[in-house]
Amino acid sequence: MARGQLHDGQKGAILARAHMAARRIRQLGDPILRVRCTPVEDPKSPAVRLLSDDLRDTLRVAKKKYDMGRALSAPQIGAPVRVVLVETGKFRATMINPEITDVGSEDFLVWDDCFSFPNLLVRVNRAYRASLSYTDLKGKKVTMELEGPMAELLQHELDHLDGILAIDQPTGLDPFAYKAEWEKHHKPEERYGPPRPREV
Repeated sequence: MARGQLHDGQKGAILARAHMAARRIRQLGDPILRVRCTPVEDPKSPAVRLLSDDLRDTLRVAKKKYDMGRALSAPQIGAPVRVVLVETGKFRATMINPEITDVGSEDFLVWDDCFSFPNLLVRVNRAYRASLSYTDLKGKKVTMELEGPMAELLQHELDHLDGILAIDQPTGLDPFAYKAEWEKHHKPEERYGPPRPREV
């Protein structure tokens, strides 16, 4: 190999770095967080693939910075379209035009956090079970049955796509807390209350 040439592995590493695009997460007060996002017309388009990559890279950087996070919605990085990226445990998915099609009969209380106000917790009420449908990057329709923290997570992310934030839905007395202060007085498992019949 001539001096100055790159072997294939080096080229791949450089291309990977070139395509890494961790973007700025929009913070509370940014008007784009209040936009009702538009549906994606072509889930298999290169633009959607690039957006998915940007969401993935941004989420991974944010997880390291804040020591939290399982998902990120497109408007949080300035793209007002209906796309959510989820990475939790071994589950990873880019959800295009996601929709909750049904909810169970039970709710639960959650101390919710968000990358758009990372130092704050808000107590909200969420459905304990939900049915979800979305289109993946290959254009395939996917359905999922969600329960507990995963159900709460997707309700939170789909709210983002409609310009709704957790701070719009506080529940009970004293529903706000600085995260660092809350953690001094509570165990992590206390973030989620038990399921209970929905009040009507």
